Amino acid sequence: RISEKWYIAAEIGFEEFTSKEDFLNVTSKGNYARIGVNYNSYKNWLDMNNEIFGGFRYGFSIFNQTLHSFTPNNVNGEGNGIPYFSSNTIVSNTTSNLNIHWTEFLLGFKVETFKNLFFGASFSYKIAISIKEPENFKTLYAPGFNRIFDSGTGFGFNYTISYLIPFSKK
Repeated sequence: RISEKWYIAAEIGFEEFTSKEDFLNVTSKGNYARIGVNYNSYKNWLDMNNEIFGGFRYGFSIFNQTLHSFTPNNVNGEGNGIPYFSSNTIVSNTTSNLNIHWTEFLLGFKVETFKNLFFGASFSYKIAISIKEPENFKTLYAPGFNRIFDSGTGFGFNYTISYLIPFSKK
């Protein structure tokens, strides 16, 4: 807590996600960190410490992406006619030391269930600042960011269990 309404927020984590679709199988695995601030708009009664907040974060992730298989979906028109391109399948390719930097805007809440122990949830809108892509494929998912759309944006849902370290008393 910086003041009565402003809080510093930080998160570190590890995530592994595999996307299996009809023509694609890819795994992203790595570490991420986020740091930022929350503004609490909820006026607590007496000794409550609940929050309804808006927030801002800077995040980054360092990860590996393994392309297990990819078959181009390149059929020609009606009835799956002759393909425009050859449909050679790319199999098993790992790219290391990929990274992404982003900003995100959050809306969420936290509820104090026991003394200094909170349960919460938030929704976020994320905007990629920079992405280090593999040479032969696009980054589709990044740990901490989630799915990356063509526009370089993404959405997230987060739930938390957190503990407030009481540095000072009220």
